[in-house]
Amino acid sequence: MAYLLQQLANAVPLAALYAALAFGYAVAFGVTKRADITYGAIFAFSGQILLLFTDIGYNRLWLVLPAALVLGALFSVVYSMLAAVWIGRSIMLPLVRQSSNTVIVAALGITIVLMETARLASDTKSLWLSPFLNRVVVFWNDGAFKVTLTEIQLINTGLMCAIIALGVAVIRLTSWGRLWRAVTDDPLAAELCGTSADRVFLVAYAAAGLIATACGILATFYYGTMDFGAGLMFGLKVLMVAAVGGYSDPLKSAAGAAGLGVVETMWSAYGPYLWRDLVVFSLLVLLLVLSRRERAIP
Repeated sequence: MAYLLQQLANAVPLAALYAALAFGYAVAFGVTKRADITYGAIFAFSGQILLLFTDIGYNRLWLVLPAALVLGALFSVVYSMLAAVWIGRSIMLPLVRQSSNTVIVAALGITIVLMETARLASDTKSLWLSPFLNRVVVFWNDGAFKVTLTEIQLINTGLMCAIIALGVAVIRLTSWGRLWRAVTDDPLAAELCGTSADRVFLVAYAAAGLIATACGILATFYYGTMDFGAGLMFGLKVLMVAAVGGYSDPLKSAAGAAGLGVVETMWSAYGPYLWRDLVVFSLLVLLLVLSRRERAIP
């Protein structure tokens, strides 16, 4: 029983990460209506830039670790958001409006560019952060087994839940949220009512990029590193994870992704670890096939 409780506790940070990523992806998908693995690339890119500038601050500028982390996070936000805004304005917007089927190909190219940029900037070295905020918080103790999480896990979970809550409030309670819903339903009708669909597209893509950047920074703080190939893997995983809850509502997409995070953790605890990704992707494909709805094209 205690082991099960510990695995459920372990699932909470991963579920929060998947939920926040899926929420941001659904915001971007609402305006692109196309599969876009660039989102996962921005997530990984932000973590890699964080590692690079933290290493520079700590080993070259002789900053203390907290100051080096702040420096790394600041440059991560700047570089990742510049990349997200440029991708949304110069690549995705023209392709979606003119030749939407090429979005997938362009996204793959962008992912490779971001991965290689980070790799070359780091001289192909895997950088690691020094552990911090790793004090154990005990939730339950029966004398023989303790159910615990670390401080960084709890902080990350709280911040990611706050990102989702803030996003829901913006979409449901603000005028921009109403404009986003209008553009996602019918961009042409929104244009006829005086709304700039292009502007909403760019703001939505930038907002999704900001969420991916924040998640990349928090995930790197927790795991201590970010692999160069993580962009493609997370791009594919987020694309399919978000589909579990459906793309129509970012909150439902986040809920579905959180459920998948729990399933993945349970498999890691009770099933063969080497088969985890195969089982997870197979489950996602099965869910997508079962939930697919055919729509007649007028």
